[in-house]
Amino acid sequence: MNILVTGASGVIGSVISSHLRSNGHQVFALTRTGNAPCWNIEQQTVDFGSTQYDVVIHLAGENIAAGRWTAARKERIRASRVNGTRLLCNKLAQLADKPALLICASAVGIYGDCGTREVDEQAAPGRGFLAEVCAQWEQACQPAVTAGIRVVHLRLGMVLDGNGGALQKMLPPFKLGLGGKIGSGGQYMSWITSADVAAITEFIIEHPEISGAVNCCTPTAATNAEFTNALGTALQRPTPLPVPAAAINLIFGEMGRELLLSSARVRPTRLLDWNYPFRHPNLPAALAYCLNPGTVQ
Repeated sequence: MNILVTGASGVIGSVISSHLRSNGHQVFALTRTGNAPCWNIEQQTVDFGSTQYDVVIHLAGENIAAGRWTAARKERIRASRVNGTRLLCNKLAQLADKPALLICASAVGIYGDCGTREVDEQAAPGRGFLAEVCAQWEQACQPAVTAGIRVVHLRLGMVLDGNGGALQKMLPPFKLGLGGKIGSGGQYMSWITSADVAAITEFIIEHPEISGAVNCCTPTAATNAEFTNALGTALQRPTPLPVPAAAINLIFGEMGRELLLSSARVRPTRLLDWNYPFRHPNLPAALAYCLNPGTVQ
């Protein structure tokens, strides 16, 4: 298949692209510069070039954890997802030869702070900035849905990868023995390895009956305290230094409250119903794989 990917140079995009290429697919990156395929969100242009694409995978968006959420940064986060998605979907809808499938990234943040309550794809969007952005992000795909393109909203949990993302940011203090739980440590973290994200993406491509929201996380959400202990054990380092919630609020503000202190106990009901075979459903084994990918499968 010919597959077009936005955000192909990011951690998740790189892993997905490599996985698909290794299985015989032709993967093209939609870039902001250079020759087609390319696009410019500000100028509202997309040049798909002469290739007819079977699948489009849309991952591009402003990094939500790059700094405090000022009003300007929040608008960039929202615009990069909502405006970019709407532009892409409008242009796809206008193609004479439309792709059969659009897989658009979303996030489990759509459910807001769940506390200890487990939620799945049937749950309504929650409250908060991330929940609002995710809901608008998914709604921006409507032009593609209306045009008859199969659309899947891939609601990503925290993606674990040894080469980037959240895990890479955690490693320096944990390797120094300075890791610790955040706040009470009771907040849930729904997670998935990048290898599973890539395999789930291909699984969706191969199953035309799948559409709509799909929670992309393991069935085994962990509390922050459990995750902290597992990472410390994987690195053979103590985790003695908890970070008080007050410090998170002071340093990171709204971003810290939503990304670090809120609870996401999310169940991937639809993947379980379709019998997707998770590669890394167990947190200790998943961390071992991410930290030593060449020796652990």
